[in-house]
Amino acid sequence: MKIAILSSFYPLRGGISQFNASLLEGLGRFHDVRAYRFRRQYPEILFPGKTQYVTPDDEAVPVASEALLDTANPFSYGKTARTIRKWQPDLLIMKYWMSWFAPSLGWVERHVGPQCKVVSILDNVIPHEPHWFDKPLTRYFLRGCDGFVTLSQSVTDDLLRLQPGARYTLLPHPLYSHFGPRLERKEAAAALGIDPTKKTLLFFGLIRDYKGLDILLEAFRNLPEDYQLVIAGEPYGSFDKYRELIDSIPGRDRIRVFPDYIRDSEVKKFFSAADVTVLPYRSATQSGISSVSYHFEVPMIVTDVGGLKGTIGDRGTGIVAPVPRPDAIRAEILRYFADPSVREGCVEAIRREKDRLSWDRFCQDLTAFAERL
Repeated sequence: MKIAILSSFYPLRGGISQFNASLLEGLGRFHDVRAYRFRRQYPEILFPGKTQYVTPDDEAVPVASEALLDTANPFSYGKTARTIRKWQPDLLIMKYWMSWFAPSLGWVERHVGPQCKVVSILDNVIPHEPHWFDKPLTRYFLRGCDGFVTLSQSVTDDLLRLQPGARYTLLPHPLYSHFGPRLERKEAAAALGIDPTKKTLLFFGLIRDYKGLDILLEAFRNLPEDYQLVIAGEPYGSFDKYRELIDSIPGRDRIRVFPDYIRDSEVKKFFSAADVTVLPYRSATQSGISSVSYHFEVPMIVTDVGGLKGTIGDRGTGIVAPVPRPDAIRAEILRYFADPSVREGCVEAIRREKDRLSWDRFCQDLTAFAERL
């Protein structure tokens, strides 16, 4: 099968690009695949982070792709569609996670030719921080697709609310396995400058309001002195409110903050030093962080929002706080460390999931679905 992928690729950085690089590699083992990427993903004024692009410090692996689509320039839409149509792929795959992309991707998918099926991998149907225009724009995008891959039941439900009768398959997020092997705990703790004997909580990934870092900080406030918290990730927006909260906590000397984009070679240090990853999200569909946590066999404490309970709690790979509140998070943290069998059960479940969540299986299931459309 000839497969085109239009999405974020190197030198754009972040979880979407990492997902697409793994998808490209996986599909390329069985099919003829070409990668096409955004020439400009967002105008800089709309991007809340420091940069959209890899830096020399990121140590990212280059991925061959053709830069075509400028989401803010409609004149690029036609060139993108013509270039893909000229190659005559059987299948066009696009990732979708926010309505900003609906006009550009929606136009391209309608002009790649009748022989080309279009499948979108949906990270989100409605963004975590929604706006009034999300639904109409997303409906426009959805109507141009032949089928959808959803990554959680929560996303599936959102899809069917906006497009009843949509053809879809639910495929769980595969593992991110490109970060290398786990380090010895003492080595990882020394690299981070933390105490290897303390119970270590990890908050990892981009820092955005919906991810509830403030909830975790309030939960940490009254934990005993043998607990420590590691926060690693680039803030989207100001970190000031979190810094003020940290400064107000009596145990602030047991909180280590790494407020930068964490390059791939550094990821293993954080997960190898952690006892548990905490996802205190206010809203969620699924989380790519869980796939990293699986790779390093680190259990998770999550909130019962979106698809987190179904993809983590129901699988036994972590435990679930019923609500995104500090007292609920604190209670689950204490329960996790009070009973060693909780951690042991989670690690066993993670090992079972690692066999199920391979990229080869994801790619085979995706293409089998596309062939049925």
